[in-house]
Amino acid sequence: MDLPLLLTGRIEPGLVAIDGLQLEQQSAAAFRRMQQAARLDGIELKPVSAYRNFDRQAAIWNGKMQGVRAVYNQAQQQIDIKQLSGFAKLEAVLLYSALPGASRHHWGTDLDVFDSAAVPADYQLQLLQAEYQSTGPFAHLSQWLSRYAADFGFFRPYQLYQGGVAAEPWHLSYRPLAEPYLQQFELQMLQQAIAGSALCEKALILQYLPEIFQRYVLNINKEAL
Repeated sequence: MDLPLLLTGRIEPGLVAIDGLQLEQQSAAAFRRMQQAARLDGIELKPVSAYRNFDRQAAIWNGKMQGVRAVYNQAQQQIDIKQLSGFAKLEAVLLYSALPGASRHHWGTDLDVFDSAAVPADYQLQLLQAEYQSTGPFAHLSQWLSRYAADFGFFRPYQLYQGGVAAEPWHLSYRPLAEPYLQQFELQMLQQAIAGSALCEKALILQYLPEIFQRYVLNINKEAL
């Protein structure tokens, strides 16, 4: 296995299908066990996003940088990315979208989840913090994850905002694989992936890459449930 290519999303881990998406095999098996346990408590735990490769993440990144995809601030209000420049422009996108090559979704260990039993079939999922807070439809799910996710090996790396990625109570990570992956992930690996890409604002990214790596890759809630 070429670890730099795996960690930066340029080759696939061993993937299996789960609810129409893909996860790394061990992560998928653990998630299925957690789904079964959640179902006993009336929760239909469903993934809405799972494995994404470099190219898929790049399409999201470029779309936001070009103003084709919506970009939101920390209050989750839409902003005009074209009004920003320099590092502020990168920060605006990095708040909710990982830099291609640096997304934990590349590893097949991470996924975004919701409770399909808590909403009508035609509910338009937004992945907003309010949906997972006390009056939101997924508050029960969030409380359940805080109590039980660790029993299945999962934690929430973005449970709280700490100066990098916004709080994402829907994002789960399979610790037995994701933790050693992060420990082995090096800035040089990411530099190589970015340098060989066609990302919007590539020169700006490379200029600020050491800061991005510290704030948005290494800076997670390591113990958060």
